[in-house]
Amino acid sequence: MLGDGSLDRSDDLLAGLDIVVASVHSDLNADADTMTARMVGAVSNPHTTVLGHCTGRRLRDDGTWRAQSRFDAEIVFAACAMFGVAVEINSRPERQDPPLELIELAKEAGCLFSIDSDAHAPGQLDFLSYGAARAVEADIEPERIITTWPLPRLLDHARRHRS
Repeated sequence: MLGDGSLDRSDDLLAGLDIVVASVHSDLNADADTMTARMVGAVSNPHTTVLGHCTGRRLRDDGTWRAQSRFDAEIVFAACAMFGVAVEINSRPERQDPPLELIELAKEAGCLFSIDSDAHAPGQLDFLSYGAARAVEADIEPERIITTWPLPRLLDHARRHRS
């Protein structure tokens, strides 16, 4: 997503995709108000299916965590619930994003979830088990995890706001 919350691809291209994951990949240290508006803007886009790795956290080589992006999680997750956008549970061991307390907050807000391997190579698809374990730890019902749904239901949901 771009700095103003718009998506970085054209509506024509996005309309041809089955699933659209909107993730912050730049300016992760913006102030909380900017990040909140940015994420709400992306979540309100009719093409967005999933809000990806919302905090941007990542484990560094030295074992410390990169600082999480600051945003009003209650507002962002309320927007996700309102627009039917799933919150990604990122399965990469070096991400574990969002942290458990934010998964629980998203659950309380009524959000759907998507377990994502964030695979960058075929062998990394096995990371899904880590995300599934995090969903179990947060007591997320499988019915709220869109990546457990039959394909026709998932695709219908992904197209729910498209004209």
